[in-house]
Amino acid sequence: MNNANNASAPGYQLRLILILTLSFGFVFLDRNAFSFLAPFIVPDLGLSNTQVGLLTSALSFTWAIAGYVISRLSDATGRRKPFLLAAFVVFSLSSVFSGLAQGFVMLLAVRLVMGFAEGPILPISQSLVVLETTERNRGNAMGIMQNFGSNFIGSFIAPLLLVWIATQYNWRVSFYVAAIPGLIMAAVIALYVREPPIAPRAATDQDEAPMGIGAMLANRNIRLCVLICCVMVAWMVLGWAFMPLYFINVRHLPPDEMSLLMSVLGLSAAAFAFVVPALSDRFGRRPVIVLFCLVGALVPLSAVWFQGSSIALAVLIFLGWSASGALPLIMATIPAETLPLRYIASATGLVVGLGEVIGGVSAPSLAGMAADVWGLQAPMFIMAGCALVGGLVSLGLTETAPVRRAAA
Repeated sequence: MNNANNASAPGYQLRLILILTLSFGFVFLDRNAFSFLAPFIVPDLGLSNTQVGLLTSALSFTWAIAGYVISRLSDATGRRKPFLLAAFVVFSLSSVFSGLAQGFVMLLAVRLVMGFAEGPILPISQSLVVLETTERNRGNAMGIMQNFGSNFIGSFIAPLLLVWIATQYNWRVSFYVAAIPGLIMAAVIALYVREPPIAPRAATDQDEAPMGIGAMLANRNIRLCVLICCVMVAWMVLGWAFMPLYFINVRHLPPDEMSLLMSVLGLSAAAFAFVVPALSDRFGRRPVIVLFCLVGALVPLSAVWFQGSSIALAVLIFLGWSASGALPLIMATIPAETLPLRYIASATGLVVGLGEVIGGVSAPSLAGMAADVWGLQAPMFIMAGCALVGGLVSLGLTETAPVRRAAA
């Protein structure tokens, strides 16, 4: 377990967090664009619910593969920045080709490429955060980097902006616009993010063989983080993929009201990106993860059963989506506090990768098939079940927060 690192000056730490937060926000602008635009794309291209699920799963599948493979390569070479730059250029171009898609097959191919480009961005970015920040504020810094920009930009601004563009022009123009910020952030990273020093090995690690997947999974916390990540990634992806369709096709809301409700997800996650990790720094990782995973069931259950005003529904969704604040702790903070420092990106890539393969790939496909048979309420109930399972499994985590370890 790593207990210390060589932090950079506060000014650079702040700059790095700001750049990576914005950058990951634009990653999710592109990733989520299909879900928000699905009500426009589905009738235009004649897609079924099963195909919607497969398109969501495709991106998660290659995201998972690249998340581990490229992160492993990054750890092995000690290089972070070149991989980030290449990823931003490729996924931005993929967004352009999404707008050019003429059918399911082409859109599927583009989603596969986009997922491969985006997969390594989170683990490599989190490795930069760990290498450049202090242990004391690690949880909060990692939570802000992963959740604030991705949700404020990718889940709050994105539905409002992209749906408006699709309504005023068409859905293809929305994809073209979504490609621009990624290219801008590639230039910003090139100019203002430095390559950190290679993480030193402890004396006892000098002669050890590199830690592989089996060795990582032998650790209890890593196994449990993978399991929790599987169900909570499924919870999150199902919300993005099927809630817009549920609001329009089942609750018969107009597109502008749907986009407002979906934007609440991003507003909630952006707010709780500060709250949840900060609470975990103070009270410990495990109790915070358990609590907020369970709260996540409120989102789909409210969408199905709550019959009050849209404002009240938005409040319930805002509270329920706070569960997203636990994801950085599961995906990055606990793995970083559990394994040696030099395996940060690999450990994060492994947890995220397996979570995406099992949860992000299988859940949307199965939920799409279930929706074709039993209706769009089926993905909502699957989503609720995922949140409950995540909370229960989290009870088995071993605490890693420095404040709790010091008190033990």
